[in-house]
Amino acid sequence: MRRKPRVKRPRHEKVQGYDSVWEYLLHDTILKDWEHHAAKVKYTVEHSYEPDFVRTLQSKVILLESKGRFWDYAEYSKYKWIREKLPENTELVFLFANPASPMPGATTRKDGTKRTHGEWATANKFRWYTEATLPDDWVNAKLRKTEDFKQRQHELDAEIEIYAK
Repeated sequence: MRRKPRVKRPRHEKVQGYDSVWEYLLHDTILKDWEHHAAKVKYTVEHSYEPDFVRTLQSKVILLESKGRFWDYAEYSKYKWIREKLPENTELVFLFANPASPMPGATTRKDGTKRTHGEWATANKFRWYTEATLPDDWVNAKLRKTEDFKQRQHELDAEIEIYAK
């Protein structure tokens, strides 16, 4: 049994300068004394950001954002806005679990690769690290020498290899 076709909504021609015919009719009749689209009101939506880790190093505040991956455009684009609002002595730095992970929605390039998290951060002038590349004065260097850390690094390296292909 075939489905009944959807009834199309009637289309009304827009009147130049108005968002709808109804808006025009309002302005032409009961709202005749009102100015139409005469003012613009700028607004912003206030947000707050809570970094994953914070530390002051050499009188500079480092906001360290640990990322397994970005989920969508809205998530990764917000960091550019956050950076613009930071005080001069504050820097937003990324710590990627796997910087070779492809960005969400990334298109395949001619060479078969996709834009990675690391490439995005570099292109947008964010400093970024992995667990293995964090500067020694930022971490407990002794823990880097443990077997747990080495095992985790080995697993991450294997995952990075998968994305590199």
